[in-house]
Amino acid sequence: MDGSTNSLDDVSAGSSADYPDRVSTMEGRLQLQENEITLLKSSLADALRRLRLHDQLIPLLKQQLIAVNPAAARVLNQVFCSDGFSSSRKLSSSSALDGTRHPATSQVGNNIEGENGHYGDNGSLAPMCKPPTYDRATQTELTPLGQDQGLDRVPLALTSDIQSLSLEDALPKGISPTEGSRATLHRIQGLEEDEEVEKDLSRASSVEEPIHPTTMRSLQREDLQDPNGSTESLSSGRQTPIPGSPATPKDVPPSPRSGPLSTILEGQNKPLVRRNSEKLAKDPQEKTKKRLDKKAASSANLLTRSPSLESRTKELIASAGSAGSRRGTQGQSIKMFIRGRPITMYVPSNIQNYDDLRMEPPVEKLELDWVYGYRGRDCRANLYLLASGEAVYFIACVVVLYHINNRTQRHYSKHTDCVRCLTIHPDRVRVASGQTAGVDKDGKPLQPYVHIWDSSTLITLQQIGLGTFERGVGSVAFSFADSGAFLCVIDDSNEHMLSVWDCAKGTKHAEVKSTNEAVFTVEFNPNDSTNIITCGKSHVYFWTLSAGSLTKKQGIFGKYKKPKFIQCFVFSLTGDVLTGDSEGNILTWGKSPGDVKTLGKGAKETFQIMRQTRAHDGSVFTLCMLQGGALLSGGGKDRKIIRWSADLAPERECEIPEEFGAVRCIADVDGEEVLVGTTRNAILRGTFSDGFVAIVQGHVDEMWGLATHPSQDVFLTCGHDRQVCVWNTEEHKLDWCTTLEEYGLCADFCPNGSVVSVGLSTGRWLVLDLQTKDVVSDYTDGNEQLSVMRYSPDGSFLAVGSHDNFIYIYNVTESGRRYSRYGKCNGHSSFITHLDWSKDGKYIMSNSGDYEILYWDIAGGCKLLRNRYESKDREWASYTCVLGFHVMGVWLEGSDGTDINALCRSHNERMVAVADDFCKVHLFQYPCPKPKAPNHSYEGHGSHVTNVRFTHCDSHVLSMGGKDTCILQWRVKRGGTGDSGGDRLHSSSSTSTSSPEP
Repeated sequence: MDGSTNSLDDVSAGSSADYPDRVSTMEGRLQLQENEITLLKSSLADALRRLRLHDQLIPLLKQQLIAVNPAAARVLNQVFCSDGFSSSRKLSSSSALDGTRHPATSQVGNNIEGENGHYGDNGSLAPMCKPPTYDRATQTELTPLGQDQGLDRVPLALTSDIQSLSLEDALPKGISPTEGSRATLHRIQGLEEDEEVEKDLSRASSVEEPIHPTTMRSLQREDLQDPNGSTESLSSGRQTPIPGSPATPKDVPPSPRSGPLSTILEGQNKPLVRRNSEKLAKDPQEKTKKRLDKKAASSANLLTRSPSLESRTKELIASAGSAGSRRGTQGQSIKMFIRGRPITMYVPSNIQNYDDLRMEPPVEKLELDWVYGYRGRDCRANLYLLASGEAVYFIACVVVLYHINNRTQRHYSKHTDCVRCLTIHPDRVRVASGQTAGVDKDGKPLQPYVHIWDSSTLITLQQIGLGTFERGVGSVAFSFADSGAFLCVIDDSNEHMLSVWDCAKGTKHAEVKSTNEAVFTVEFNPNDSTNIITCGKSHVYFWTLSAGSLTKKQGIFGKYKKPKFIQCFVFSLTGDVLTGDSEGNILTWGKSPGDVKTLGKGAKETFQIMRQTRAHDGSVFTLCMLQGGALLSGGGKDRKIIRWSADLAPERECEIPEEFGAVRCIADVDGEEVLVGTTRNAILRGTFSDGFVAIVQGHVDEMWGLATHPSQDVFLTCGHDRQVCVWNTEEHKLDWCTTLEEYGLCADFCPNGSVVSVGLSTGRWLVLDLQTKDVVSDYTDGNEQLSVMRYSPDGSFLAVGSHDNFIYIYNVTESGRRYSRYGKCNGHSSFITHLDWSKDGKYIMSNSGDYEILYWDIAGGCKLLRNRYESKDREWASYTCVLGFHVMGVWLEGSDGTDINALCRSHNERMVAVADDFCKVHLFQYPCPKPKAPNHSYEGHGSHVTNVRFTHCDSHVLSMGGKDTCILQWRVKRGGTGDSGGDRLHSSSSTSTSSPEP
C-alpha cells in the first residue's frame, strides 16, 4: 500500500469515524429542522384559511342585523371592536334571556326569517371574532388580558357572563320571534356539513394539532329540534366558561340524538375543550367571493402535502353523510407523540377496555448463540490461541472463544462498548480485554476500562482503570518474566498515557505520558519485566520501569530511512527487537554504547538499528515468533505470509486470496498450522502447503439489509460493502457471497424460497436465484435509495418502498422470475421506512420518515385509504412497521422517532423483537399497545442495531449492527428456562396477570 493508504489503515476506528459521524449528525438535524418548517407552514395555512372565513362573515352579519334591527347593529359594532371577548360563545336559539345580559352583545348563529320570507338565506354565520386562545398546559380556553381596556370596547362586566345569544336580544322590546316579524332561527344550509368537514379535516390531515399526552378529549354533538322537526341550534361541544362567569344555563335540555363523537385516551382523563367549528359562508357578491377564493388559494399553497386542502375539503364534503354515521359509532383511539407530533391509532374492536390491559414481559428469553464476524479492519494483535484449543478474538462488545476443531463458540459479554484490544496471560488461560468509551441512551458517558477474566469460566477476575482512561483503551500487554504479575495499558487520550497495573490488586503501579502520536502496540520484554517497548507513528520507544516511575529512550534510525509507521514488533530468542514498518522492512534493533562523537561526552547507551531486511511490498502488518525461533511476517499490499529462519533468511511464502484482504494478525497453532486474521474481517486457517480456508467471515462496512428464508435455516444480509451474503443458521457458516455494483439496503425472500430481491442505493433492485446466484431480474424505480422490499403472502405482488416517497407495486409471475409494474402508491410526504401486507394480500400498511401511518388498497388500484379507522381490525401477514397500535409500547417516553430502527413480530404472533439506536435488542410480548411495556433487553452490539428478524420457525432471532459489522444470532428459549452466564440480561417485570390478545 502507498503511504496514504497505510495512514488511513492504521488510524483507530474511533478517530477515523469521527468526521462521518459528525456529518451524519448534522444531516439528521437538518432533516428534523425541515420537518418542523413543514409543520409550521401547514399551521400558517390553516390560520389564513380561518381568517378568510371571518373576513367573509363580518359583512353578512352586519347586513342581516341591519335588516332586522338597525339599533342592534350599532351596538354590535362595539362587540367587534372588543377584539373577541364573546368569540368562544355558543350559537344558541333555545336558551332563555338572562336578565343580567347586555342585549346588544348577543350573537346570531342561524338564518333570520322575516315576516314574508328569509333574510340572508344565501349566507351563513360563524363566530364573529378570532378563535379563542388555548393554554397548552391545561387545555382550556384563555381570555386575552387587557381586552377590556379602552373606551371604544364593551366592558368586561357586560361580556364575561354572556353564555348564548339569540334573536330576541337583537329585536326591540316587546317583539318576540313568533309574533310580528315571525322571525325564527334556523340552521343555515351547509353548516352541518361544514362542521363535519372540520372534524374530518382534523382527522385526515397529516398535520395534527399537538395535544398533551395526559388528556382525554370528550366531544359531544347536540342537535336540538323544534316540534316541527326544524333544527333550532347547533352545538359542537360544551364550552369551558371564563372564570368568574355564570355557568351554562341548566334549562337547556340535551338533544335525544346527542352522543359522544369519539373518545381519545391519553394517560390521565381530563376534560378537553374543542374549538368551535368554523362555518363556511356563501357570499352573495360574486366579486367578493372571487377575492376571498384567491386569498384562500394562496394560503393553501403553503401546504407542502398532497392533495391540497381545498381538494381534500371537497372530497370530505362529498362523503359527509357516510363519515358522520361512521364517527357516531366508532370506538376508542390512542394518541402517541413523537417530537411533539401526535400519531393517532385506533383500538381494535376486540379490545373492549383499553385501561384494563396488563402488559407483561414475554415468557420467552434470548440467549446469544453465535457471533458472525471478526474485527480485523481497524484493529491489530487481536487473535490468539488458548490452551483449550479455542481461538479468542473480538467483534462489537463480545469476545468470542471459538473452538477450531469442535466448531463451537462461547462468549464473554461483560463489556459495555466496543472491545478494542486483547492479550492473553502467560498461562494461556487468563485474558485481558480493553474497551472504548461510549454513552448510554440518556447521553451519560460510559467510561473505558480493562477486564481481566478467566477464559475457562468466563468469570471476571479484575476490573482495571475505571475512571482513569480517556476515550478508550488502545493496547494492553501482560508481563512474562514474573508470570503475568503486571499489566501495561495505553489509552487513546491525546498524550496516550502509559500505565502499569498490579493484576492481583487492580492498583496502578506507574503512569507517564507517552506521545502525542498514534501508538499501535505495547509489550513487556519476556526476559525482563522492567523493560517495555511501544511503537507507532514514526517512533519506537524503549521504556524502563524503576521505583514506580517510567523513563524512555527513543530508537535511533541513524542512516536508515525513518518510516512513517512502525506497525508491529516481536522479541527474538537472542533478545533482539524486530520491528515491521510501513516501508515493508524488518528492522533488527540492539543496544549499542553511547556514541560520544555524535551525542557528546557522557552519552549513555542507545537502541539503534543493527540490520534492515526487505520483506514485503507495502506495510508489514504483523510479526509472529514461532517456538523454534522462526519468524512469520504478514504483508499488507502483497497479502503474503513469509516464513523466515532465525537469521532472517526467507524459507517459504504464500499469498492469501484477494477477497479476504491483507494480513492483519497471525496466531501460531502448532508450528505448522496458523490462524490468520485479515483486514476484510475474516479468519483463515491453514498451512503453507495446503493453503488457507476461511473459518470466520463477516461484512466490512455498515449493514442494513436482512431477510430470513420462509422455510429454511437461511438468512441474507447486505450492506455498504456491496456484498450480498447468504448464511446458514444451523451450520453457522457463510453459504455464498456475491459482490454488487452498488450497495444493498434491503431484501426479501419470495414466499416460494427460490429467489430473493435486493434493493440498492440507486433505486435499482435485483432478483437473485438462491441456488445459482445469477441475477434473474433487474429493475429501477426512481433515482433514490430503496428502503424496503416486501412480497405479498402468496407471492403474487412485490412492494418496493423508496426514499422518493412512493411505494411501487409489481405483479410477480413465473415463481418470482418475472415482474410487471402494477401500480404506485402516492400519498406519503416523506421517505418510506417500513411496510407490511395484510394476510389476504389486498392491503398494505406503511410508515414514513415523518411518522405517518397510511393504509393502501392494492387490489382496488393502489388507492390510499383515507379512513384509517376502517383498518383497525385488519390482520397483517407480517408486522415490521415500527408505528402501529399493536407495537406502541415498544417506544420509550421522549423518543425522537429514530430511536427504533426495526422490529419484527414472530411467526406465532407471540413476541416482538426490536432493534434500537442504543446498541440493544429487546424482546416484547405481542401485542404491546400500552406505553412502558415491560421487556427483556440484551446487549452485545457496539453500534446502532439496524435490523432484526425471526427465523422461519421462530427458533432464533437475528440482529445486525451498523458500524460494528456484527451479526448476532440469538436462540429463543421457551418458557424462561434460565439465562446464559455470558449474557447480561436486563428485564423489567410486571405484576399483571393477564395480557391482551389482538
